[in-house]
Amino acid sequence: MDLSHFESDNSASCRVASLIPDLCRTEDCCLGIDEAGRGPVLGPMVYGICFCPVSKNEDLKGLKVADSKTLTEAERENLFEKLDEAKSYIGWALQILSPNTISTSMLQRAKYNLNSLSHDTAIGLVQYALDSGVQLTEVFVDTVGPADKYEDKLSKLFPGITVTVRPKADSLFPVVSAASICAKVARDRVVKSWTFAEDLEEVDSVYGSGYPNDPKTKEWLLKCLDPVFGYPQFVRFSWSTAQTLMDSKAVTVHWDDDEEDGERAAQRQRNKSMLSYFSASAGGTGQKPVRQTHRFFAERRLKSLDAL
Repeated sequence: MDLSHFESDNSASCRVASLIPDLCRTEDCCLGIDEAGRGPVLGPMVYGICFCPVSKNEDLKGLKVADSKTLTEAERENLFEKLDEAKSYIGWALQILSPNTISTSMLQRAKYNLNSLSHDTAIGLVQYALDSGVQLTEVFVDTVGPADKYEDKLSKLFPGITVTVRPKADSLFPVVSAASICAKVARDRVVKSWTFAEDLEEVDSVYGSGYPNDPKTKEWLLKCLDPVFGYPQFVRFSWSTAQTLMDSKAVTVHWDDDEEDGERAAQRQRNKSMLSYFSASAGGTGQKPVRQTHRFFAERRLKSLDAL
């Protein structure tokens, strides 16, 4: 798993993938989708797919893949090596979403929440497999949001492919378990070797699991909070955990744009009031008011024309 492209610029997102097995281009294939790192306030979220011919399902089961959350780090690394070694019939691809990508997506003006980002990322990976020539007939997905709606969405986007979306799919379908392992191994490696782009004098590498309720993570967040510049890009600053700490510990920032937006809104309201005055119906009858003609025009028998 070559993560050098992401490590060279961990402020952006990138895709990492294995070679496509020839067998996957000629035989009907199944594909599993899962993610790692949805909940943490630190580090990236990684979406993974794993695919193999339907005829090789038993071989995949023989590798004893399981939900990555039930495995130790050493077990995950060992299973990933086995998956990667079975390159004659197993392929995988990962989309690494940087903390910066997650935060800027969620905080943009047009509403774009984490579920939408997750759906779009999963859809992009399925499309990548199809564009790469993988002969997909079955897709299994660990749900994000209501399973039935997500399944219907994917089925409409990929007609001709049987889509199954289930909660805990990583413990039900080996191909989803395999995707879960790939995603988790990638996230663990990226977090462990994270290079801070910011010029920080002292960075404590002991930041725990990255989950908001982890005492080590909380301690690290407090220690690395700059009162003016906030957090390094390792932190998802769109998370309420980070926002709460910045609101209480950092310097309050006044943005002129906020004042301008308020003034523009007030001006629009004033304009609306003026327009409503001129467009008011005469005597409340709902008819267009009759405009009085000025004496200058009346004496000269001049009239307004609507058309020439």
